[in-house]
Amino acid sequence: MSEETKNTVAEEAEAQEKPKTEKKEKKSKKDAEIEKVKAELEDKNDLLLRTAAEFDNYKKRTDRERAGIAEFAKANVIKELLPILDNIDRAALLEDKTSPDYIKGIELIVKQFEGLAEKLGIKEVAKVGDSFDPNCHEAVMHVEDENFGENVIAEVLQKGFKIGDTVIRPAMVKVAN
Repeated sequence: MSEETKNTVAEEAEAQEKPKTEKKEKKSKKDAEIEKVKAELEDKNDLLLRTAAEFDNYKKRTDRERAGIAEFAKANVIKELLPILDNIDRAALLEDKTSPDYIKGIELIVKQFEGLAEKLGIKEVAKVGDSFDPNCHEAVMHVEDENFGENVIAEVLQKGFKIGDTVIRPAMVKVAN
């Protein structure tokens, strides 16, 4: 074989090996890239699962705290009511319910309740002469009375109360005109 033929054969053999090597390099680059993407996906999935678990724990913790705060608030209100209930019990034990001392005691109990209501921020929502508001008042009677304007409270049949903007109990009222 001539030198030229040998070179040509060698070049051809080299040319055939080159695509195989390039294919292997391309394949290994793709494999490496796939592995990298898989690893990133696993990291993101793990992060997502941890975040979901953390959020679930946060919700449970805040629910427990909220329930604890509500229970604490109830206990404080009841603690404030106990002295008033004690005075009502004492008044119930008295035999002479017509004596001036008994009447004065009942008036003091009412003042204790009013003081507690003020301390808790509870306000009365209806007075005679106020405009009727269906959000705070419940009209149970309607009367024609020239002394009052239209949609004005003529009589409060049962007091209503609210804390801030929250109506605890609407007032039952008689509305004029």
